[in-house]
Amino acid sequence: MSYQLILICIAALIGIGILLHHPSRTFGIPSLLIFMGVGLLFGNGEFDFVYDNFALTSIVGSIALNIIVFVGGLNTSKRSVRVAYREGSVLSTLGVLLTTLFFSLILWWLLDFSFIFCLLFAAIVSSTDAAAVFSILQSKKLKLKEKTDTVLEFESATNDPIALILLVLLTEMALTPDTAVSVSEVSLELVTQIFSALFIAFCVGRLCIWLLNHIKLEEYGLIPVFVLVSFVLATYGSELAGGNILLASYVVGVIIGNGLNRGREISKHFFNSLSWLAQALMFIALGLQIFPHQLFEVLYQSILPALLLILIARPLAVQICYLFFPKTTWRKRFFISSIGLKGATPIVFALIPAAAGVESSLIIVDMVFFIVLISVFLQGAAIEPLAKKLQLNIEK
Repeated sequence: MSYQLILICIAALIGIGILLHHPSRTFGIPSLLIFMGVGLLFGNGEFDFVYDNFALTSIVGSIALNIIVFVGGLNTSKRSVRVAYREGSVLSTLGVLLTTLFFSLILWWLLDFSFIFCLLFAAIVSSTDAAAVFSILQSKKLKLKEKTDTVLEFESATNDPIALILLVLLTEMALTPDTAVSVSEVSLELVTQIFSALFIAFCVGRLCIWLLNHIKLEEYGLIPVFVLVSFVLATYGSELAGGNILLASYVVGVIIGNGLNRGREISKHFFNSLSWLAQALMFIALGLQIFPHQLFEVLYQSILPALLLILIARPLAVQICYLFFPKTTWRKRFFISSIGLKGATPIVFALIPAAAGVESSLIIVDMVFFIVLISVFLQGAAIEPLAKKLQLNIEK
């Protein structure tokens, strides 16, 4: 297939997804399902076209995810960080670890797989999805009391790095099961990834802000381009230095978003558009990669784990995390424990062991797809009525 035809097909698929976006909001269907549905409809042999490339899909998904997390950081105010960082930090670290542990035990009990495989599966779906949380809260224009929405947004934007670190380590363990695991090596790897990302993202972000605020480019259109350059330098420079790319993406976004004086509005519009493009490409690529006939083979096998993740593993992990915050009301604790939205991130994460060749990893990809669907429909639909029931919503 020529590159011209490939570009035409991609543009057509994105265009169809955009045209379907408005009517989908009328029925309360999240955008990720629309774009993913377009990929499912037009790929995998239905129109004499088959796409099956885990490595390419993983690369596209990872780049898109970095952009989405970066834009989430750009739109996060310092005030939100100050309000939510204590609760959000505990949820995005200890919460991810506890969810992984509890859900892996559930999977080990339910499924006939090794414990390492169950840990790998659990790590993939342990974090909440930033794109899903931001899009659903914004589409419903939902504001919550006790800064509950701010905590959810902060958690979803910062919990992917821990999940990704766990995933990479567990993928290596699954590929080399006979190799002994060193706790000191794992701890060193964790510290290196976190602090390398923080240091490089902070330095690049501050340098970007200083240059833009002092040079004062006359052409405003160059400002978002320079911010984009700084994003690439911070994130992929961090990755080369052994840092966590998602953490670097969020941190450099927060620093630039709160420090930019000139060109703030044009940059905001530019990067919001870029985020939508990234989401569209990611969801369509994921839809093209999924084979419908394989999905139905694991449909019933996925329902019970999904419900146990939503009803037991996530709530239990969140309630333990809130033992550090005894003054928090039970309404807020219950709401946050009930809303652990999954989105494209777990599917992108599931492609990592699949692309690496972990045994039976294709089963994970298909099961994760259903877990995401169940989460979006159940938890996504429950956000507004649950907030009203708990009297957490701020009346418009």
